[in-house]
Amino acid sequence: MAWITRFLVAVAFLAFGILFSPETFGSKSDGEYSSKLTIALKLSHLLSFSTSFGAALWVTFIGGIIMFKNLPRHQFGNLQSKMFPAYFSMVTVCSAISLASFGYLHPWKSSSSAEKYQLGFMLSSFAFNLSNLFVFTPMTIEMMKQRHKVEREENIGEEVGWSKNRDVAKVNPKLAAMNKKFGMIHGLSSLANILSFGSLAMHSWYLAGKINL
Repeated sequence: MAWITRFLVAVAFLAFGILFSPETFGSKSDGEYSSKLTIALKLSHLLSFSTSFGAALWVTFIGGIIMFKNLPRHQFGNLQSKMFPAYFSMVTVCSAISLASFGYLHPWKSSSSAEKYQLGFMLSSFAFNLSNLFVFTPMTIEMMKQRHKVEREENIGEEVGWSKNRDVAKVNPKLAAMNKKFGMIHGLSSLANILSFGSLAMHSWYLAGKINL
């Protein structure tokens, strides 16, 4: 099934659910009629948040680790250089939508302390993703390409794992220096990603407290 077909099917299911939801026909929620704008904003917030949280969980703790353990290192790096800009673009947009919709529904002046904390968490997530999208990821990719060039000269990089890189770096000061710089930049990128995920996790706790099962 083509990507556009899958997307259209998902949109069709969402439209069907909205069309036949009780709120569409004017049922009461918490004793008051819910406005269509409020429902739309809540839906935007929930979908954007869940997309960001799910994508971050998969990329950070599952997908990336599986690929690193099974792909040749240069192939893995080249794949990540295509995936990360798309990933951070998506989570940045989703974070912005979540923040904007939540902020509209909970204006700062009339918000409770808990709601203000949530605005802070979502703003932090947006800022961390933005820094990765425009600063750390481009730097990491550029440093990776430079290091790949040096590694190809040493006939390494097509193996799985770091062992050959570390052995060659012991006798190649240029590669050792590049490893250090790459590690620093990649570490900052990973830290920003983890902090963004942590902010989303804090918001998930807040949302869980709002659900009546």
